[in-house]
Amino acid sequence: MLYDGYHLWGMHLVWWFAWFIMIFWIFATPYTIPGQRSPRNSALDILMKRFAAGEISKDEYQERKNILQAS
Repeated sequence: MLYDGYHLWGMHLVWWFAWFIMIFWIFATPYTIPGQRSPRNSALDILMKRFAAGEISKDEYQERKNILQAS
């Protein structure tokens, strides 16, 4: 029986919706896997973050950026 009253294959339609949401949540949520190495930031990424945080001046940023890109 495909549809008998309010039930689909023995479960109420609301439960099918709940199962669908739970399965979607399990596979769609990003999470980190224990023991997996996280990618390291490059020197240029760290330099950009320090400049954005205001730790270094624009001139210092440009000078260090030129040094990093030359090597």
